[in-house]
Order: sequence, then structure tokens, then C-alpha cells
Amino acid sequence: MALCAKENVMFNECVNRYCRQRGDSCFASLSSLVSRLSSVLLISLFLALPAFSAQSSFDLMERANALYRSGKFKQAILLYRKAEDRGADPVAVSFNIANSYYQMDKYPEAAAAYRKAVDYSEGNFAPALFNMASVYFRLKQFPECIAVYHRALKLDPDNISGWLYLGEAYSKTGDKVGALRAIENAYRLDKNDVSIVYQLSEANIALNDFDRAVAVIREGYTLHPEESDFLVYLGDVYRLNKNFEESANAYREALSVKIDDTQIMYKLADVLVEDKKPYIAMEILNNILQIKPDFSDAAIFMGNLAYDAKFYDRAEYAYELAAKNGNAEAVFGFKNMAYDAHAQKRTEESVRLLKLALKYYPNDASLIADLLEMQSGN
Repeated sequence: MALCAKENVMFNECVNRYCRQRGDSCFASLSSLVSRLSSVLLISLFLALPAFSAQSSFDLMERANALYRSGKFKQAILLYRKAEDRGADPVAVSFNIANSYYQMDKYPEAAAAYRKAVDYSEGNFAPALFNMASVYFRLKQFPECIAVYHRALKLDPDNISGWLYLGEAYSKTGDKVGALRAIENAYRLDKNDVSIVYQLSEANIALNDFDRAVAVIREGYTLHPEESDFLVYLGDVYRLNKNFEESANAYREALSVKIDDTQIMYKLADVLVEDKKPYIAMEILNNILQIKPDFSDAAIFMGNLAYDAKFYDRAEYAYELAAKNGNAEAVFGFKNMAYDAHAQKRTEESVRLLKLALKYYPNDASLIADLLEMQSGN
């Protein structure tokens, strides 16, 4: 979640990246900060190289940076502090020390060092603020995290990741409205990011605004017609809102793109059952098994529906297909059918069904016991 620490980015590299992202105006916005920096590490971005004493601090910073990149963070911290003693810029030193602590998962120490970088820059160095917010998040200090993200986003309001992380922090506090507003800002900045479409939809669903969630998904699908998963997700959202008919329509629309996708077909069958259309669902499940006979969950599903509808031949076929593919739930299907036959005084049928089950599960003690009981005539 950290802006620069997580990627082993040093202070000068982080400044360069930050400014490239924001454009030429970034250098103007940092001019007041730059005018007060004494370290060659940052001044070299704007001015000529100073004399011997600054060169010495520069060498120390370079050696510290090399240690950092090689994962020797403790040694890097020692050299960063020596560099500061010899005149290196305190913003750069504090930022790089904070990154080092971050890499060692020493988050309280990282937070303290980022605070120093923020204070030394008079709050004008956004990367330090973003990283400090990230540390607060890892420390589960979510109110502090949110406050720092707001400070950072005032400096860099076009930082999409910042808005998304802010939304996540709001979610951790249970503030669904705050989360929605943050993600809306990210969406406003980049409507082409598929992941943001999903996040914004989820944020609206959390507030039970299903109409807005559907609108966002539809807009995302319009921008990305190749993303047929949007249609599947749309079906899920409709189903969550108990709008089963629209859910089925969305799954069917997805199947018009992915014709033989058995997972989407399974979702369609499931929602048809919820919409009290079990016979249509059985046909969908039968189609699944024609395409993918080893889809044992679909076989169990069809077996249960057929059993409830008293289509025993179809139920037996489905349970046996599931058993062939190792689905243990088939045992319960066979047992239920055997118990029904026994209750109807059809002992031979009940024995046949249990023997059929034992063919696939020969070591199932419960099946053996039931078979012995029924054969004994009890």
C-alpha cells in the first residue's frame, strides 16, 4: 500500500516518479520545499553539485541506498543517519529511514520516521504522507490513516490509488458513505479501470443502492464489451437484490457470449430454482452434464431436483453420475431413495439402490448397516 517504500524506491527516485505522474507543475509546487533542502540527493535534481562537505554526505547516501537495495536495511539506517550528521537533507534521510523500517515490518518506527519527513517538509511532500497513511493502515489505526490520506490527497487530488486506499480505510471503520465517496473520486478519475468498476459497485451495494450498482456495471460493460464477466456480476447483483428474473436474464446474456460456460449455466439453474422454476433448471443442469459429465455438483443438484419432483429415474442417473466422479453427496441421494422405497414396502428396490451405492462406496459403514437392516426385513 505504501507509495514508494514497497517498491524499494529511494527518495530522489520517488520525487522523480511523483513529479512525472503529476506533470511539470509538480516542480513548481515543490519549489518552496526545494529552496530549503541542503542535501545533494535532492538539490542535484535542480542545482549544480555543491562542494566537498555535501559530496561526503552524498557518498554516504549513495552507499546507504545501495545497502537498502540489497536488503540490508539496518546497515542502511546507520549510514542514512551518518549522512544526516554530515549535512544530508533531513527530508530525504527521514523518508529513506522510514522506508527501511517499513521493509522490516517495523511499522511504529516507520510511522515516526515518516512523520519527521512530513514535518521537515512542512507537510508538502505527498509521498511521505501517503506512505505514513499506509503504515497507519497496517497498524490498524484507521482514523489516523484516514486523516493522513486526506492531507495527502489535498496535495495530490488525482492520485487514484490514494482514493482507493482511503475507501478501504473507511470500510475498516464501518463508514460506508465515506468509502463510497472515496471510490467515487477514483472512478471519476479513471472510468476505464475495470477493478474500480467492481469496487464502486460493491460500495453501492453496501448501501443497498442496487440501481446505482447496476448502472455502474452497465457503464463498465459499455466501455469494455470484451469483459463478459460484467454480465455475470450483473446477474449476481440482481440475485442479491432478490430480482431473480433480471438475474436470469443477465446470466442468459452472458451465455450468449460464452455459449458453453458451465459455471454460468450453473448460476442460471440456481437462480431459476430460487425463482421457483425447477423444471427449467433441470434442463439447464442436464445441458451442463452433456457438456461436462464430470461436473459432479451439477449432477447432485439435478438429482436433488429430480428426487423432489419424484422423477426417480432421472435422480438415480444423476446420483450415479456424481458417484462415478467421486462426489460423496451421492451417498445421501441413494439413501433417501432407498428409504422412500422401503417405506413403500418396496424392499427389493431399496436393496438394489443401496447395493448400487456400495458399488461406488464399498467401505461406507452406514451403507452396509442400512443394507443389512433392509435385507433382514426390519
